[in-house]
Amino acid sequence: MANWRRITGAAGLVVGATAAGAGALVAAERIAISRLRGRPSPAGEAFGSLRGLELTVLAEDGVPLHVEINGPDTAPMTIIFCHGYTLNQDCWHFQRRDLSDHRLVFWDQRDHGRSGRSAAGSGSIGQLGTDLKAVIDAAAPGPGPVVLVGHSMGGMTIMALADQYPGLFGTKVAGAVLISTAARGLEGGSPWMPAPIRPALTRALPVVLNGAAKGKRAILVERGRRVSGDLAFLTTRLIGFGGDDVSPDTVAFLEQMIRDTPIEVVARFCQALLACDMRDALPVLGTVPVTVVVGEKDRLIAARLGIELAAEIPGAQLVWVPGAGHALVLERPDMVNRAITELLARVAGGGLPQSA
Repeated sequence: MANWRRITGAAGLVVGATAAGAGALVAAERIAISRLRGRPSPAGEAFGSLRGLELTVLAEDGVPLHVEINGPDTAPMTIIFCHGYTLNQDCWHFQRRDLSDHRLVFWDQRDHGRSGRSAAGSGSIGQLGTDLKAVIDAAAPGPGPVVLVGHSMGGMTIMALADQYPGLFGTKVAGAVLISTAARGLEGGSPWMPAPIRPALTRALPVVLNGAAKGKRAILVERGRRVSGDLAFLTTRLIGFGGDDVSPDTVAFLEQMIRDTPIEVVARFCQALLACDMRDALPVLGTVPVTVVVGEKDRLIAARLGIELAAEIPGAQLVWVPGAGHALVLERPDMVNRAITELLARVAGGGLPQSA
């Protein structure tokens, strides 16, 4: 969700800055970029290079969904990972690397990554839930249970599955981990926006994106995104991460995934996210063990919405990550992986469900 922030943020700077102020901002940006890019990165971390056994799953409307499977087929549980808005399955790099003792299923949500494109029109969180059901049926068809892990929009995808297929929970679906997500409230705007103008900015956002995604304007926007360079890096660093110790390579990896998502797709799902209200599905989620993971400095989805989500799911556990931002799966993979393994232990300790 960082793309439109680059557009609106840059516009705000142009409108509001004097010549001297603009010069100071440029100088400050260059200093910040120099400092951030100069920090050491983890040695040998080949982001985006980890792959699995490929599977194409056809969604209900025929859109091909790209799925990859890692880990032993003999594992007692399958973990299915659902990524967020403007990302793809590669964002789960550290989970694919570190949880390889388990059977892992990664998929690109429709219109993202290597999956196919929808017909023209707005995106739908409900459609994503239906897509997840198709992935479960194809990638985990046997009697073994599945645990679902979702980040941001991926968490809403899991909620949509619970809303549409409540009978899966407690039978086929044994538990869920919801990371940096919310059941509602995004229409109020993100914490980075100035509070007095948050509602107006949020109302204007779909109009701006839809306009940017049409015809020749889309071509111009994509060109601008390709050359935005340092500003895109700095914006991604600010919006995606909370701590000061994130490596430049990690920031660049996240920014590249966002940039690779076409502006038409960014526009298509924007309104769906802002209008999302999945609170009716939360009692269904409460029939299985659930962990909600929240970063203290999430500047995209307010931390209070994550706390609210955990409070409204019966029996859910809250994992609070001090100092961390929205991209928890990349910024604090240790905490995310621990939350997943502890959830698996809770599921196993309570007895595995039988197949649906």
